[in-house]
Amino acid sequence: MTFRFVDLFAGVGGIRLAFDEVGGQCVFSSEWDRYAQKTYQANFGHLPNGDITKVQVQEIPSHNVLLGGFPCQPFSQAGHKKGFEDTRGTLFFDVARILDFHKPEMFLLENVKGFLGHDKGNTFRVVKSVLEDLNYSVFHKILNARDFGVPQNRERIYIVGIHKTKLGPFRFNFPTELSLPTKLGMILEDSVDSKYTLSDNLWEGHRRRKAQHKLKGNGFGYSIFNSESRYTSTISARYYKDGSEILVEQHGKNPRKLTPREAARLQGFPDTFKIPVSDTQAYKQFGNSVAIPVIREIAHEMVEILLNPSARKPLDIWEQELLISRDSEPMIKMN
Repeated sequence: MTFRFVDLFAGVGGIRLAFDEVGGQCVFSSEWDRYAQKTYQANFGHLPNGDITKVQVQEIPSHNVLLGGFPCQPFSQAGHKKGFEDTRGTLFFDVARILDFHKPEMFLLENVKGFLGHDKGNTFRVVKSVLEDLNYSVFHKILNARDFGVPQNRERIYIVGIHKTKLGPFRFNFPTELSLPTKLGMILEDSVDSKYTLSDNLWEGHRRRKAQHKLKGNGFGYSIFNSESRYTSTISARYYKDGSEILVEQHGKNPRKLTPREAARLQGFPDTFKIPVSDTQAYKQFGNSVAIPVIREIAHEMVEILLNPSARKPLDIWEQELLISRDSEPMIKMN
C-alpha cells in the first residue's frame, strides 16, 4: 500500500527523496527558484510548479501527506485571533489553505531552530494556533543532523500534524538519536580540483578578520576542520560566498572549500543525485536543503502511523506518559 504526498517549497527535493524511499508517491510539487527547479527536474523527471501563492487549491491533487520547509516570516496581524487572516501575506498562509481544503491525514513542516523564538515567539504561536484550529494534533521537536549519521551540526525544528478526524487524536513519537559515529572524512572526495583551494588573498582575508574579531572578544570568523573532525558547523545558502563556515584543512597549502558533491553528501544526498547547475547555485541549493537522514527517520515514524492502525497510541495514554517523559514536545489543544 502506498500513500500520496505533496512537496511544497521543495527546493531540490530533499524532503521528497526521503518520502519516495518509504513508498510515497509525489502528486504535486512547488518551487519558485528556477535553478532549484532545474535540479529538481534533473533528478525527479518533472518541473515543479512555480509560485505557490498563484496556485489554486483545487488544482492540487488530493493527498495523504503534506510536506514543506516553509520560510519563516513575521505575522503583522498576529494576536488578533483572526485565524487565517493572521497569516495572510505570508507563505504559511498557503500551507494553511491547502490543509484546510484537502485535509490530508498528516503533515511535516521543517524550519530553522530559531523559528521557535522568531518575532518574539509570535510567529510560532500563530502557526500553532492555526494548525490546531484545522483539527490537527500537532507535535514539534528540534533534531540535530549530527545525531543521525551525517558529520554536520545542524539543528532544525520539525513539526508533525495528525488529523484528528481522519486518523484520530493519536500521539507522534519523534525518532531518537541513531548514535552513529561520524567523521568529516566520510564525505570527503579522494581527489579535489585545485580551484576549491583558497587563494592567498582570500585566506589572508579570513585570518585577518578572525584576528580582528578575537580582539573584540568574540568568536566570529572562519571555521576549519579536518578528516577526523566529528562534524562541521552548519552549511548555509551563503556558503558560495567564501566558504568561511566550513573550511577543510590541507597539509602544505591553504585550506579549501567543500566541493558541491561534498556539500550534497554533508546533507545526506546520495552520489547518484545529479547536480546540473553551477557551483554557486549548488552551494545555495544544498545550504538551503535538509538533512535527509533526519527526514528519513521521521518519514518512517509517520508512515507507521499512517498505514498501520495498531501503531497509533491514544493521547490520553500519552498524557500519562508525559508525567515521566518529555522527549516529545506536544502542541495540542485538549477539549
